Amino acid sequence: MNLNRIKNFLFRNRHNIAVFVLLNLACAACIALVGARIVATESTRHTGLIWNLFLAWIPFILAYFAHALSWNKFLVYLAIPFVAFLWLLFFPNAPYMLTDLQDLARGAGREAPLWYDVIIVVWCSWTGTLLGVISLYLMQDIIIRRFNRWLGWLFVLAISGLSSFGIYIGRFVRLNSWDILQNPTETAMVILGIVIDPSRRLAAFTVAYTLFFLFVFLLLYSFSHMLQEQVARAQGSPEQLASTQPTQPAN
Repeated sequence: MNLNRIKNFLFRNRHNIAVFVLLNLACAACIALVGARIVATESTRHTGLIWNLFLAWIPFILAYFAHALSWNKFLVYLAIPFVAFLWLLFFPNAPYMLTDLQDLARGAGREAPLWYDVIIVVWCSWTGTLLGVISLYLMQDIIIRRFNRWLGWLFVLAISGLSSFGIYIGRFVRLNSWDILQNPTETAMVILGIVIDPSRRLAAFTVAYTLFFLFVFLLLYSFSHMLQEQVARAQGSPEQLASTQPTQPAN
C-alpha cells in the first residue's frame, strides 16, 4: 500500500521532480566543468561562478518553502512575509549571473580555449537564471491564489524591476544581499544616494535587464502552460473533446 502511494506521488509530481533533478544535474555539470578547468590549467578562474550558483539556490529554496507554507491560511500571514523579505533580498543573486557573461571579454592570459570558457559561463548563467525564474513563478502563484491574477502579474513586473536595480547595485556598487542585514543604515544610505541621483547607466541597465528578464519569464511561463494544455487535451475523453466542438445546425 505504501509502495503504491509512493508510486502515485512520484507520478503526480513527475514534472516537478524532473525540474528539481535537472537543476541539480546542471549545477553538478557546472562544478565538474570548473573543476576540470582547474585541474587542466592550475587556474582558479571561474570558481566564483560556483559561489554565485550557491547564492542563486537560496531564493529558490525560500520560494519553495514559502509555497509549501502558503497552503496554510494561518501561516500565509504569519511566516510568509518574513520568508518573502529574505527571498526579495537574495533573489537578484539568481539573474545576477547573467552579468558574469562579461567575464568572457577578459581574454588576457586565457589558459583554456575560449569555447570551453563560453560553455562554463553560459551554463552557469542560464542555470542561475532558471532558478530565479522558477522561484519567481512560485511566489507569483502564492499571490494569485491568495489575491488575484492581476496582482500576481504586477508583482512579477515590480520584482523584475527591483531585481534589475539590485543586479546593478551588486555588479557596479559591489553591495551584497547580506550587507543590508549586517550594515542596514550604511547600506540604505548608499542605495538612497543612487536613487536620488541616478546615472544614465543605471537607467539604461535597469530598463534593459527588466525587459530581458520579463521576456525570459513570459516565454517559459507560456511554454509551461502550452504543455499543460497539450496534456489536458491528451487526457480528455472523446466525449469531453466532442463537447468543446461547435454543434452543427440540423438540416
